[in-house]
Amino acid sequence: MRFVGRGEFYRPCPCSAGQARTGDLADHDRGSRETAPWTRDDSRSWAFQSELPLQAEAVLGPKLMHYRSRPSPDARGFEIAGGMGCVPAAWTSRTFRCPVDGVRIAANARFQAMRFGTEAMRRWLTALFVLLLAGCTTLPPRIAPPASSAIADTGDTPLGRIAAASLAEAPGGNSGFMLLPSGEMAFDARLALAEAATRSIDAQYYHIHDDTAGAAFLASLRDAAVRGVRVRLLVDDYHAGDLYPMLRGLAAFPNAEVRLFNPLPERYGTPIRRMLLSLHEFTRVNRRMHNKLFVADNQFAVYGGRNIADEYFTRHGEANFIDLDVLSAGAAVRELSASFDRYWNSEQVWALEQRLHALERAVKPAERRAEFDVRLKELAGPPPNVPPRDYLGQSTVRAQIAEGRLKLLAGSARVHDDPPDKVLQPVDPNKASPAMRAKLDVIGAAREEVVVVNPYFLPGPVGLRMMGEAQKRGTRVLIVTNSLGSTDEPLVYRAYSRYRPDMLRLGVQLYEFAPDLVRRSNTFGVFGKSTPRLHAKVVGVDRRWMVVGSVNLDLRSATLNTELGVTIDCAALTQQALGLLRADAFGSMYRLQLGEDGAIEWHVRGENGKTEVRREEPHASTWFSLWLQSLLVSEDAL
Repeated sequence: MRFVGRGEFYRPCPCSAGQARTGDLADHDRGSRETAPWTRDDSRSWAFQSELPLQAEAVLGPKLMHYRSRPSPDARGFEIAGGMGCVPAAWTSRTFRCPVDGVRIAANARFQAMRFGTEAMRRWLTALFVLLLAGCTTLPPRIAPPASSAIADTGDTPLGRIAAASLAEAPGGNSGFMLLPSGEMAFDARLALAEAATRSIDAQYYHIHDDTAGAAFLASLRDAAVRGVRVRLLVDDYHAGDLYPMLRGLAAFPNAEVRLFNPLPERYGTPIRRMLLSLHEFTRVNRRMHNKLFVADNQFAVYGGRNIADEYFTRHGEANFIDLDVLSAGAAVRELSASFDRYWNSEQVWALEQRLHALERAVKPAERRAEFDVRLKELAGPPPNVPPRDYLGQSTVRAQIAEGRLKLLAGSARVHDDPPDKVLQPVDPNKASPAMRAKLDVIGAAREEVVVVNPYFLPGPVGLRMMGEAQKRGTRVLIVTNSLGSTDEPLVYRAYSRYRPDMLRLGVQLYEFAPDLVRRSNTFGVFGKSTPRLHAKVVGVDRRWMVVGSVNLDLRSATLNTELGVTIDCAALTQQALGLLRADAFGSMYRLQLGEDGAIEWHVRGENGKTEVRREEPHASTWFSLWLQSLLVSEDAL
């Protein structure tokens, strides 16, 4: 076998303290200043070549990749176990330190395997299978992190005074609400609240991506912690594998604490890779914390369907989500803070430090902070182009904070969250969890009209029955979801499409987002060449009640993931939301109807204002349509 390792590195030599050399990953003796490529050949016909950046897990598996300073005749250069220095295989785009022998890897290497024969392939597949089995690690015993709770006495903070002034101008309820439909303004609202906070920030998210938006968000938490604000960040572990270096950097700042929900045994890498290496615990790791919540000083909260990534805030070049957040003040915030505390202190949550390798924990906090700051600069992009006003004519939250009060709509709210241990409970497809149950109860109580906006809509037999009962009561039922051209989950769309004929026969008004028309209308922002995708999860009932949050109307939300939903009693807010989202407010959707022959037709407003009728699935070629129809998709697997 031939190994070639090349990459920039710095290795302080014991014989010359304070000096470092730059060169190739080399066969070093401890203290040697010499550098040379590390190469070995034997009878096996494989070569592993490295080039920046380092990505070795595809070859060496999930275990620690060790750099051996003086390989023995049977050594393998980069080993899965043993060796004097070490670099975790999934660390990418970072500067790493191996305190064992002082090696600092400042570069990353992409390892590629080249096949030279069937015998080599057989051996490789065997080794890969063994590595996969060996990589199925288990979690160590959990060490319970210290409990903490939301800070209650924050009325004397700047945000506390702003909340009081805002609620005073919105009488008639115990809470105040503001709709945040614009992605740019919703992101800026979070940053503005983080900048204004003086006591505490509590953030809970399913997904924080290591992109421009993720970096700006984490930077705002860092800046708050440096000012003395207590920062508690709770992230679901599924998407956190590539974010660990950033999270451990943030956690190194005083006043900042990071915890992970329901961690996977495998720590690093992409979600798919980590899931494959955790298949022995699939029942548990397949169940995630889908909640999304941001609370500043226990005075203002932002919640809805948005995670923290470029595509949720109209910053992505290829596709962007149309979503909806709500900002709240008053009694609703106290309930939301209590929900955060339930998760933060639950047995399903682990301290980030416990999930770090011993070598990572050995890195000094100052070095972690420095690496965090460097990574933020690498990810930094141009400042977001935040419009002065959104589609509703509202000025930015930042501007309203500067004015000393926010223009809120008065009402009341009830928070419905699933218990954190839902991820450990037996799955019962006939029993909805609290967050889903609350949403279904609001739908079932409709008397005049129910509008359901959901990106992944799988009603199931229960949903169809509820729609039929609503129609019998004379209640208008309107559904808005993605089309094949706008969905980011084609398998979910295929499963949903099975229900379309039944819904239409029941008299349901069914609409699907038309991405080209949404882009043309600019109702939800300027998308440029990117594809707009619906991601909002909203229910409006009788033009008075609204449910917003993370709950999708599918089996995953009902039985697998934990969710957060808020039922709001505020007619003005509900009508604002429906004015934006309901299908008859703009010509950016297909309306589906049954033709005389029983086949589905897509009715759409053309550029000339006249209605066009399409009898084939928009955005689907014949082969793709046939492929989707051929799939046997189990809904409980979506």
